[in-house]
Amino acid sequence: MTNQTSDTKIAALEAAVSHHTVDTSGEQIHYTALGEGAQVLFIHGFPDHWLTWWHQMQALGATHRVAAMDLRGFNLSAQPVEPSAYAIDKLIGDVVAVIDDLGAGPVTLIGHDWGGFVAWHVAMQRPDLVAQLGIVNIPHPWAVARELAINPAQTEASAYARLFQTPGAQTMIPREQLSAWVSDPAFKIRHEAAMDRSNLDAMLNYYRVLFPSEPYGGYPTAPPMITMPTLMIYGKNDPYLLADGLNGLWNYVSGDLTINTWADTGHFAQHEQPERLTQRLVEWLARPETKR
Repeated sequence: MTNQTSDTKIAALEAAVSHHTVDTSGEQIHYTALGEGAQVLFIHGFPDHWLTWWHQMQALGATHRVAAMDLRGFNLSAQPVEPSAYAIDKLIGDVVAVIDDLGAGPVTLIGHDWGGFVAWHVAMQRPDLVAQLGIVNIPHPWAVARELAINPAQTEASAYARLFQTPGAQTMIPREQLSAWVSDPAFKIRHEAAMDRSNLDAMLNYYRVLFPSEPYGGYPTAPPMITMPTLMIYGKNDPYLLADGLNGLWNYVSGDLTINTWADTGHFAQHEQPERLTQRLVEWLARPETKR
């Protein structure tokens, strides 16, 4: 395996996974799965798709039942363009439907970017379905709102989000921008195809509906506490979601909380540091107190 090219490795994973669809809120949600054992569900962010987790799925699939879903709006999942279809309860419902299809949980839920945003909310609203929570490069949603309200640097860093919230933004974003962050040629071919299958207008609804809009202000009520063990992996070079959002994270998590900040990593840790992220997840899932 060590001498295989990434194209060969990705192709092997693609051949190994099974493809599934579940119906939720009248929409079809796609996910892939492989392996046997305790369940791990990965959720990607923007602009991405299920295969972003190929390194981690390949490793964890040897010891776990590993699944990765396409968020609605992306790749092989339904792509409604109505903003109401992206209310957080609908997105929670998508994840719940996948977990139910996998075998009712609980699962270790791991999300990056918007996938992490959704994972935070699933953990808050359906803690019965989440044994452990893993988050890659997105602060707690309440911390995102807080930082936008009090931190000028985060407000400046979020200029892209304000563009995405602009009516007709889907016509202003060059197609090549959706893949500009990808460096691996083998993954880029597949990512380009996934973005061709996606609907940018639908994808931008995450920003229109869920990302705070001006004038910025914190949420008026406290969130439900995160009660399960939680691992936060954060690339400190993230130019979009600044690491200041990690301040006070323990105020939102009553379960065991582990925070790992990586000084040499940016927003897409699963691609910038794939082996490191995989090894950290393997270690975290194998810790003695994990009995699932």
